[in-house]
Amino acid sequence: MAIFSDQETLNLSPNHQSSLRRRIPPDSPVAEVLTTDSGDDSSPGTSSDADNRDRVEISDKGEKKKENPSVFNAAGDGLKFVYRASTPAHRRIKESPLSSDAIFKQSHAGLFNLCIVVLIAVNSRLIIENLMKYGLLIRTGFWFSSTSLRDWPLFMCCLTLPVFPLCAFIVEKLAWRKLISESFVISLHVIITTAEILYPVFVILRCDSAVLSGLTLMLFASIVWLKLVSFAHTNYDLRTLPNSIVKDDVASDCPNLDSCQDVSFKSLAYFIMAPTLCYQPSYPRTTCIRKGWVIRQLVKAIIFTGIMGFIIEQYINPIVQNSQHPLKGNLLNAIERVLKLSVPTLYVWLCMFYCFFHLWLNILAEILRFGDREFYKDWWNAQTIEEYWRLWNMPVHKWMVRHIYFPCLRNGIPKGVAIFISFFVSAVFHELCVAVPCHIFKFWAFIGIMVQIPLAILTKYLQEKFRNSMVGNMIFWFFFSILGQPIFVLLYYHDVMNRKVKT
Repeated sequence: MAIFSDQETLNLSPNHQSSLRRRIPPDSPVAEVLTTDSGDDSSPGTSSDADNRDRVEISDKGEKKKENPSVFNAAGDGLKFVYRASTPAHRRIKESPLSSDAIFKQSHAGLFNLCIVVLIAVNSRLIIENLMKYGLLIRTGFWFSSTSLRDWPLFMCCLTLPVFPLCAFIVEKLAWRKLISESFVISLHVIITTAEILYPVFVILRCDSAVLSGLTLMLFASIVWLKLVSFAHTNYDLRTLPNSIVKDDVASDCPNLDSCQDVSFKSLAYFIMAPTLCYQPSYPRTTCIRKGWVIRQLVKAIIFTGIMGFIIEQYINPIVQNSQHPLKGNLLNAIERVLKLSVPTLYVWLCMFYCFFHLWLNILAEILRFGDREFYKDWWNAQTIEEYWRLWNMPVHKWMVRHIYFPCLRNGIPKGVAIFISFFVSAVFHELCVAVPCHIFKFWAFIGIMVQIPLAILTKYLQEKFRNSMVGNMIFWFFFSILGQPIFVLLYYHDVMNRKVKT
């Protein structure tokens, strides 16, 4: 027996419904369904208030009955009354659900669930195949090697880095009390920040440390450098603000401007620990610390860190070990390795993002009761490379805008040059954080960041040409994840291996 939907059953003209109501007993389920309004198929202005009130039928006991979703009983009673052969089956213009005009007007939850099921099935097969081929490759030496445990110079360097913020505090204290000139203050800050970033570089290169230990130290040193620049720049701006003609405009952003006429060691210490790179005398704070929430996030961080280690050991290491240098080997072989490496590197990068930007920064913010927790925006919807760089790392983006981009514009530098300078600074620190721990200065990371400028122009042009958000988003994912990251992993791996062979 053919089964019809409620909507098909209700596609009757008011005259048909009135005729059927007289012929169908009031207690019939068909009569109850016919009291509903036909909705889209009725022309505008034909439904009255009485028709709208008929959506709910009052039972004999005075209770409201909901619309019955089943029109026919098991025997098909009422079928001969409802959908006759003379009833029009096509009443208006309709688009196919997957057509371009209708695809965004409905839910695609089922297709999303299908993608998840397929993803789980495919990756489960890959995990089983990998274990059958290589066995369990987890090696504690990769994460906790004897070399890493003997990296005491790096550990001591990390412990002594707070000396530089202390020196910057002393300089600012003297500057606020007008004991030294502003030009001398700027010179001292340049010396302090330069020494702070060169000190760990010298220690790492001198000690021939493990890559993971050196990478951790360089990341920490880079964060401290960015904080020192923000601390010095913000205090200089606060000192010059009373003499500025835009004081009234800026005062609205700093309501406690009169109380910011000095530097506090407590505010500096909080800033060094806080999950932000932009200094200000006070921050929005939450009322309490959710201890249970912190514990749950710590457990998640441990789990996802383990997942990253498993993917690196089981997938990335075998792939790169069985590969050739992407710039020296066979082109087809290099393309195959890049595509095979793209999936695990993407997983590792997503886990890294989730662990650091969502879990760790939120844990730190919760412990310090730091209120502004917009550490990232919806970068996964980015339609161009430029949009991605504005969304994915909000602490660095805010620092760049506050201390490089807009200061360049205020000094009359063109917008394009200001963008170039911002990417140049980012490229230098990416190169330091990767090349110094690897003891290789091939400038792959520097080139990779600077290439983002023409890629941003290209993706913006393609986005404007196609005028489709899906096209721009797919182009972004292809350039950034499928093509970019695996190539640089292969480049640095083979360069590190070649260096070890030579030494």
